[in-house]
Amino acid sequence: MASVGLVRTDLMSRARAGDGEAFRALTEPHRRELQVHCYRMLGSFQDAEDALQDTMLAAWRGLERFDGRASVRTWLYRIATNRCLDALRSARRRPAKQWDYPGIEPPEPTGLGEIHWLEPYPDDLLDGAISVPLGPEARYEQTESISLAFVTALQILPPRQLAVLILRDVLGFHANEVADMLDTTVESVKSALKRARAGMQRRLPVTTAREQPPASDSPAEDAIVAKFVTAYESADIDALVALLTDDVFMSMPPIPLEYHGRDAVARFCAFVFGTGQTFELVPTRANGQPAFGVYRHTPTGIHGAGLFVLTLTGDRISAMTRFENTVLPTFDLPQSLPSAQ
Repeated sequence: MASVGLVRTDLMSRARAGDGEAFRALTEPHRRELQVHCYRMLGSFQDAEDALQDTMLAAWRGLERFDGRASVRTWLYRIATNRCLDALRSARRRPAKQWDYPGIEPPEPTGLGEIHWLEPYPDDLLDGAISVPLGPEARYEQTESISLAFVTALQILPPRQLAVLILRDVLGFHANEVADMLDTTVESVKSALKRARAGMQRRLPVTTAREQPPASDSPAEDAIVAKFVTAYESADIDALVALLTDDVFMSMPPIPLEYHGRDAVARFCAFVFGTGQTFELVPTRANGQPAFGVYRHTPTGIHGAGLFVLTLTGDRISAMTRFENTVLPTFDLPQSLPSAQ
């Protein structure tokens, strides 16, 4: 352990002297988890990437101010959290997008979403990012705390409450550590956490009585996914509806339209299938959940139409979230598929 400390001290000294490789050696082990932290706070993959870059630049420029009282990891979390808070308080957040398909009107929604800047997070980038050791105060499983439902609920919270809940209940930092990160008092942290927990309890669906989703990439999950793909690609509305829970929820950020309940979601899917379009689905994963690139057949080829993320409950689909085709490159999915010859 002493030798590890000496190595860290040597790296810090070299980094402060302008050695970029030493700086990368100090910070690179934390980059993935910091990106996930920024994503939880901002709900947007692109915004999280921007905040991560700002964090690393600020850390590089502020090495002289690192006093060693906290670990490099904690110091980086302090910088990242405050960069995200700055972003949340700015006026640069993306506005909602209106339905913009001329001549095609969707069914009347059952609600309009409050959160419309949400983006999915690729599972490929979660490797090593959510398996980090957590502090003793953590209350959430790491897989739960990256799910779309959890990240969406976080975005409802005021910025300071959001930061406190993630640092305390997701990452397990002590109250005094969080107070230091946010330049506030322990009492203020405790008060914010109490309000944040109440807010999350109101927003997150009750899960105690619900069946748990099947394990990732398990035969049970594969079976549901295969049925969904077959139903969607064949425009079989009855088969698709049979896969849905009674309280299924569909959203499509940044368009704020929401559909609650099996009948409402069935009407929307029947509307999509009724346009005469046909689709192909390409599997991927997002937020620890099954996901698909959605490709539409057109006279000019097979073009990306968006990305679906499914939330599973037992052997049924309890939520469907559709994102725009602008997120496809994040998942290394093409904008078009080769046409069959």
